[in-house]
Amino acid sequence: MSGADVNLVLRSTRVVTPGGTRPAMVAVADGTIDAVLPYDTEVPEGARLEDFGDDVLMPGLVDTHVHVNDPGRTEWEGFFTATRAAAAGGITTLLDMPLNSLPPTTTVGHLRTKQQVAAPKVHVDTGFWGGAIPSNTKDLRPLYEAGVFGFKCFLSPSGVEEFPELDQEQLARSMAEVSDLGGLLIVHAEDPHHLESAPQRGGPAYADFLASRPRDAENTAIVGLIAQARRLNARVHVLHLSSSDALEPIAAAKREGVRVSVESCPHFLTLTAEEVPDGATEFKCCPPIREAANQDALWQGLADGTIDCIVSDHSPCTTDLKTPDFASAWGGISSLQLGLPAIWTEARRRGHALDDVVRWMSAAPAELAGLTRKGAIEAGRDADFAVLAPDETFAVDPAALFHRNQVTAYAGKTLHGVVKSTWLRGVRIADEGVLAEPTGRLLERNS
Repeated sequence: MSGADVNLVLRSTRVVTPGGTRPAMVAVADGTIDAVLPYDTEVPEGARLEDFGDDVLMPGLVDTHVHVNDPGRTEWEGFFTATRAAAAGGITTLLDMPLNSLPPTTTVGHLRTKQQVAAPKVHVDTGFWGGAIPSNTKDLRPLYEAGVFGFKCFLSPSGVEEFPELDQEQLARSMAEVSDLGGLLIVHAEDPHHLESAPQRGGPAYADFLASRPRDAENTAIVGLIAQARRLNARVHVLHLSSSDALEPIAAAKREGVRVSVESCPHFLTLTAEEVPDGATEFKCCPPIREAANQDALWQGLADGTIDCIVSDHSPCTTDLKTPDFASAWGGISSLQLGLPAIWTEARRRGHALDDVVRWMSAAPAELAGLTRKGAIEAGRDADFAVLAPDETFAVDPAALFHRNQVTAYAGKTLHGVVKSTWLRGVRIADEGVLAEPTGRLLERNS
């Protein structure tokens, strides 16, 4: 140990570290991991020991894609409810998207409004993405200097009028500005022309909704995004990939050295179009949940590294906005509390280990956002942990969820992996489903 005043020791026969899963003892001093030691190391005098037996001690998850909607649409979610759901699900850090709050995070003043609202409410550490819209190119540098982690844009309508999409010329302008800052542009990549030409039938049939958001819309937008990033030597990130057809051009771009990274989401990796009942708009999201064969290819993309990370795209709304008509219902799936067990259930079935899940849901998102104190159990990182009983199962009961509107596409599903406790900087913030008072901090880039 370093000689720092170790006040807490966590021990398990299964600790997920960057070097693999092994029996270990983790020494914590003042909220920071001081050392990762052999399992049978003597506990320092005066330190409290927490022994988790065979339950898995893993780094707290990092979710870089969360719509908190606060302020302005707080009836949809809110910082208190979103972050308590995150804590219950083993997430210790999240980044808030620049929409669907009012105001959106498109100026420094709007960022400060969000920070002021969030500060007393967050159960987990919380940072903010800025937004890139047609009218705010001049605001990108001030926002970046104020601490946002990068910038989100849409290439097709976002669904809210205060956050318009960028056309190709505006995309190039914003991308050039963000690249000049050394920043990251994260992109909702669906081509508006393909969406406009797709059949728009409306009604309760999921097949009709799926036809309205074709794979070609994603594929075309992603190919175009890669071309712009190549031309400008910009760093870009593809949000919520659902079309496996785009994996090949993404992999080719990566091999070429284009600075592109990719995420997918639990709903694309665990739910299939074939299982969505007509009228069940709790399954609606954009881009959409696609067929089982497409899902198999996404898992292959995770296995070979084409897809870098898994994040929730938690995008809730009030229950009344989930009408039975797929055309008019709000699109978004709420999964903050369920992402870890949902992914672990499917990952274990496909032969993956918890080390893989930790890489996809903690280490890689932390690296994406430059969160150097998060995402791993190693000396010098924040003492953020999730304790998981990986072989225990539970049936998803919407009434047991902590996000504000208890709508979920996972209702009734039996999942593997029960989060026993969650720790933030060495303090237990969730224990067997009981949440502590908010102690999260607001994060800024490079803080």
